[in-house]
Amino acid sequence: MSVKIDETLTVECETGNYHTFCPISCVSWLYQKIEDSFFLVVGTKTCGYFLQNALGVMIFAEPKIDETLTVECETGNYHTFCPISCVSWLYQKIEDSFFLVVGTKTCGYFLQNALGVMIFAEPRYAMAELEEGDISAQLNDYEGLKKLCIRIRKDRDPSVIIWIGTCTTEIIKMDLEGMAPKLEWEIGIPILVARANGLDYAFTQGEDTVLAAMAHRCPETELSVHERKETIQNFLTSRKKEELVEYAIHPSLVLFGSLPSSVASQLNLELKRQSVKVSGWLPAQKYKDLPSLGDEVYVCGVHPFLSRTATTLIRREKCQLIGAPFPIGPDGTRAWIEKICAVFGVQPQGLEEREEQIWASLKDYLDLLHGKSVFFTGDNLLEASLARFLIRCGMIVHEIGIPYMDKRYQAAELSLLRDTCIKMCVPIPRIVEKPDNSNQIRRIRELQPDLAITGMAHANPLEARGISTKWSVEFTFAQIHGFANAKDVLELVTRPLRRHKNLEDLGRTTLVGK
Repeated sequence: MSVKIDETLTVECETGNYHTFCPISCVSWLYQKIEDSFFLVVGTKTCGYFLQNALGVMIFAEPKIDETLTVECETGNYHTFCPISCVSWLYQKIEDSFFLVVGTKTCGYFLQNALGVMIFAEPRYAMAELEEGDISAQLNDYEGLKKLCIRIRKDRDPSVIIWIGTCTTEIIKMDLEGMAPKLEWEIGIPILVARANGLDYAFTQGEDTVLAAMAHRCPETELSVHERKETIQNFLTSRKKEELVEYAIHPSLVLFGSLPSSVASQLNLELKRQSVKVSGWLPAQKYKDLPSLGDEVYVCGVHPFLSRTATTLIRREKCQLIGAPFPIGPDGTRAWIEKICAVFGVQPQGLEEREEQIWASLKDYLDLLHGKSVFFTGDNLLEASLARFLIRCGMIVHEIGIPYMDKRYQAAELSLLRDTCIKMCVPIPRIVEKPDNSNQIRRIRELQPDLAITGMAHANPLEARGISTKWSVEFTFAQIHGFANAKDVLELVTRPLRRHKNLEDLGRTTLVGK
């Protein structure tokens, strides 16, 4: 027996009230979808209250963002290069120097293999290898170092010898600072001592230690007034008269941080366009050309990892520190120049147009990066500056891991990071100092970022799990400062994203299970 089904479709109508959102609620998602649009709701206060309260959208202001910038701190281990790696770029920057690394065979193997530098090819640095007798205090450290320094003077005749102390010299309490002045007097060559050992937070702090030691050897401005007069007279006679009015009258400006000569020249030129003259750099290309320092000298850093040098310049040399964001990316470079100009009372000219021109030239990179996410595990102390630049490029930064955060030295950079997040309408990323690697790997698995900028120790395991990575050490050795080098930064960032897309097209995104 079959059951009869009523196939008639009827529509009934009642007269009761129904509760639903007002159709003007479409504004809340359409204004985000159509990025270059503006919605104007014409209605009563009730309509405004609905948008403002029921949906939590402020119609009279930008969408509300948490503007609080906090730095968390974990106690996990972090994996980074040894700070003695600073030798690899500083010996090339200071052309008349010689670096003597006092350590064990492990230090020599690191310089030779990890950095691909042959210590037997007679570059301008060498290893003073500690033996068992040195460690057990059975040998005379002074005599051994004296023989090496005399040989260095005979073979290379440098203007300065820089001793790099390592973990071993720190542990056995080798008195390098006590031996250096006596040996300097005997051989007639300045000897600096920098303890760039693995007890630092990040490998880039090796440069910080060397520059802090070198700052003590800079001449004082009071002692060089006569020399400056002679220099000015020579300058007046050698330059054309029309060139003399290029610079505004302002106190001496010294920039500190090691950069390739071409990049340093670019920053000098950018400041010259604003009538600001750079009196010198620390370090200089020649040791004898170290800049004069004193209480009337203003100093400004170009690297985020030079907090020890900044402290030395302020406390010991009585210099005036210009706290500015760092010149990484068009936004950072403009803010860096504007802060220097503001301190000297100079009105910036053409900076906005210069920045817009650079952003326009980066359009292809920005299209690729827009909406992509990135995670910094922390390695070289450049993380905050790079994160700020990438947020300005349209990326989402999940976390900024950093080995060490000097909030005073990086105050201007952190302020610009916060302002950039507000401008781009994105949440302020989580900043984790001394991150725990296990916790970070767990967070990366949960967040699944498009890119992880990480140390070499974690790159391959993350790649095997489908996370595109970029070695953070590459940003240390690349030219990333100034307007002209913004493209190089984005080239480093987009390369793994393009590679991942190509692998995805081939159906090969992960090597092991997540």
